Amino acid sequence: MTERGAPPVTITDVKTILTAPNGIRLVVVKVLTSEPGLYGLGCATFTQRPLAVATAINEYVKPFVLGRDVDRIEDIWQALYVSSYWRSGPVLSNAMSGLDEALWDIKAKRAGMPLYQLFGGKAREAVPVYTHASGASPTEVEERVRAFMEQGFRYIRVQMAIPGLTTYGSRGGTAIPALNPAQTRTWEPTPYVHAVPRLLEHLRVALGEDVELLHDVHERIPPIQGLWLAKAVEPYRLFFLEDLFAPEDIDYFRLVRAQCATPLAMGELFVNQAEYVPLMRERLIDFIRVHISDIGGLTPARKLAAFGEFLGVRSAWHGPGDVSPVGHAANMHLDLAISNFGIQELSLFPEGTREVFPGTPEVRDGYLWCNEQPGLGVDIDEQLAAKYPFPEHPYNGAWPEVRRLDGTVVKP
Repeated sequence: MTERGAPPVTITDVKTILTAPNGIRLVVVKVLTSEPGLYGLGCATFTQRPLAVATAINEYVKPFVLGRDVDRIEDIWQALYVSSYWRSGPVLSNAMSGLDEALWDIKAKRAGMPLYQLFGGKAREAVPVYTHASGASPTEVEERVRAFMEQGFRYIRVQMAIPGLTTYGSRGGTAIPALNPAQTRTWEPTPYVHAVPRLLEHLRVALGEDVELLHDVHERIPPIQGLWLAKAVEPYRLFFLEDLFAPEDIDYFRLVRAQCATPLAMGELFVNQAEYVPLMRERLIDFIRVHISDIGGLTPARKLAAFGEFLGVRSAWHGPGDVSPVGHAANMHLDLAISNFGIQELSLFPEGTREVFPGTPEVRDGYLWCNEQPGLGVDIDEQLAAKYPFPEHPYNGAWPEVRRLDGTVVKP
């Protein structure tokens, strides 16, 4: 840290690095400082709109923060949050997250310790994670769950394809003909809500209680069917049921809570930490399912976790492949330090991604392990990252269009 009377270490440059080593478009921010060789990294990945985030960083965040003291993380976050007058939203939040996580990385490097130490030190030795098992039938899903269990995983998300439909988390077969444009995907909720309880019943009978099962609805069904589904899966003792409702329909959580005890995770689509307040205050959800960069980084996520601690709500930070290894490291350091940790979603990065991001956290026996290096512990090979430009993508990366048989757009 800066000695008394010494000039502060300041931000001298903010770089945006765009790379897709696994075909997934990632946005990483690199903050350089007035101390030679000292820099920090942060995740700003909004994979559906990465170029908008890059513009926000380069044209608005960078000029706003140049010359500022790197130690004043809270002050910088608050000033930047209100600098656009209209606040929140995924573009602004991800741009802020890239800067915010990089500043925390810098602070911990200056302290010479892993970031979790600045959050109060370890509350656990490693971070339990869940991975994803899917298949075309209950038997196929069971086989994949067993394969993960043999690798030491105790928490596994299970998804099953619905024949003829575009099922979230699992690929189906030939699509049912529909009144849709040729480029869209087809979905109907009723076959799905009947299939999920059958899948979970099969898995519980086959696997017993030695594995924690999770399932993601991904907000694709009408709210009243969501209520029915939460009650129908209650006997199979899920670790949690995720995104049962769209953000626009969260009042339905009151009905679910009054009628069953299925644990609920919510918030992957939230872009403002305040969206969580009523759900957590009324204890209508059990897990905070936030994409940390979509609410502005570690600074607001730490506060959200602390709020949940007093209400019995646990963490389950979003951790798919479109969170960069830098973002996964940020998740992990927060996981290690908070007492109300629940579970961490994991993306098993291939070797090519690990080469671009040396220091990517290791996975062993179903746990994420910190490498104990100062800061986030992850670096980026910029020359290698440049060899993986963004791939061409329909509509420049938009979320795939999904419609019902009659052509109605489905969320999401």
